[in-house]
Amino acid sequence: MKKPSNSAGMTCYLLLFASMSLWCAGAGRAYAADNLEDLLDQTRNARAAQQRLNAAREKEFLDNRDRQAELLAAALRSRDAAEARSKELSTTFDANEVTLAEREELMTQRLGSLGELFGVVRQVAGDTSSILYSSLISAQYPGRDGFLAGLGKAKSLPSIEELERLWYEIQREMTESGRVVRFRSNVIEANGKPGQADVVRVGSFVAMAGGRYLNYLPTLGSLAVLARQPGSDLIDSAGKLADSRGGYVRAAVDPSRGVLLSMIVQRPDLMERIRKGEEVGYLIITVGIIGVLLALYQAAFLIRTRAVVKRQLTDLDRPVPDNPLGRVLGSIKATPETIEEDAEVVELRISEAVLREVPRLERFQAFLRLAVAAGPLLGLIGTVMGMIITFQSITESGSSDPRLMANGIGQAMIATVLGLGIAIPLLFMNAGLASMSRQVVQVLDEQSTGLLAERLERAKSEGGRRA
Repeated sequence: MKKPSNSAGMTCYLLLFASMSLWCAGAGRAYAADNLEDLLDQTRNARAAQQRLNAAREKEFLDNRDRQAELLAAALRSRDAAEARSKELSTTFDANEVTLAEREELMTQRLGSLGELFGVVRQVAGDTSSILYSSLISAQYPGRDGFLAGLGKAKSLPSIEELERLWYEIQREMTESGRVVRFRSNVIEANGKPGQADVVRVGSFVAMAGGRYLNYLPTLGSLAVLARQPGSDLIDSAGKLADSRGGYVRAAVDPSRGVLLSMIVQRPDLMERIRKGEEVGYLIITVGIIGVLLALYQAAFLIRTRAVVKRQLTDLDRPVPDNPLGRVLGSIKATPETIEEDAEVVELRISEAVLREVPRLERFQAFLRLAVAAGPLLGLIGTVMGMIITFQSITESGSSDPRLMANGIGQAMIATVLGLGIAIPLLFMNAGLASMSRQVVQVLDEQSTGLLAERLERAKSEGGRRA
């Protein structure tokens, strides 16, 4: 091997020296040399430090490479395990799908008509829930409709216990519908205050407490006293049923489960119907009351007059001026000797006396006839006013809703009924008074004419005997 020349060796040393100097300057000028020996020592130390640093870095790199290789191997093992698990789960899923299909087919075969049965059960539960929700019996047995409503909306098949309870609730509703029971329950008064009361329930039709009728409020699950009670006859029957402790009692039953009772209590009474007729109705009633009072007064007068006239008929020879017949008979002033000459005058006097009595016997009949004719006419006025109100409500609302027209139609019908209601009774009263007065006038005519004829015959017979 050829050795390098001195010039070439020197050149290499200079280059090495320059590179080391630059390295030392690049390293932050950490070392400062005063002479070449120090520089040599520093160069040697720096090289050793650099070798140690490179060895550490190389060792760290190798360690990182080994660790990355381990991580890669672990990731590959995890991937292989996951792929194996996925294949296993996929195989299990496919097997489960096949098993599920087989079991569903087997269940369908075993169910047979039970699927339809469960559908019917849900339908029956829903229908029964709506019935029990508004049933009067739910006041005694609350909470039944909630179970049935849940059963009617259930998505799963009902259990044996649920089927048995459904049957039990239907059977209990049927059984309680035919029983009359007494129980204590919460009752809401008409003023809204809650309280306790002994309730008598007649099936699922009607409930009473203390002689008052109750209705069931499904939203509150409680009984409430009707704000307006029915007539006295129904109230009396409710009181007798509440006081009864056994046996048979006559009571009212609402087969419509409260609908008829609510309609009955909403029916207006006599005073409400009269107020419905308003001013025309009051006028018609006033005319009718006046006519009835006058007719009753005149009827009493005619009855008394007939009695005294009948008493006078038993003693015609001694007329009494306290009755029409006595006054008529007392008007005959002629004597038996001159009666033949004064026959025409006496007859005129009798007619005058009878005519004088007629006005008292036939008084108030003209007013009654006027009331009979005016009653329907006043009713017609009320009818026209009611129709005007009806057409006005139609015009204002723009619709023909019967509830909007009820006020006017009610006034029209009430006025008509009131007019006919006073005309028909007064017509019969006037006919009765006219008949009674005609009977008295006929008695006056008959007795006065008979007495005149009797005296004329007596005068003729006495004149023939004297001749």
